Amino acid sequence: MKWQLIFTRQAQKDAKKLAAAGWRPKAEELLDILKGNPFQNPPPYEKLVGDLAGAYSRRINVQHRLVYQVLEQDRVAKVIRMWAHYE
Repeated sequence: MKWQLIFTRQAQKDAKKLAAAGWRPKAEELLDILKGNPFQNPPPYEKLVGDLAGAYSRRINVQHRLVYQVLEQDRVAKVIRMWAHYE
């Protein structure tokens, strides 16, 4: 069973920036992985701490990260950010 993706307003803005910067294919590849299994490894993911505790991160490139939360009961992956490095 596939996972549902939901996007914060900030993630939607970030998606436009990624597309303009030419990183859309890589972001879409990672989003497809999240739809199948948000805990799939590889590509590696990182569990975040601090302000983003409970969220996970995957690398889009050296600078940008896809940050998401997993709501297991609802089978939902909530995309929080897709631009910059944990801002």
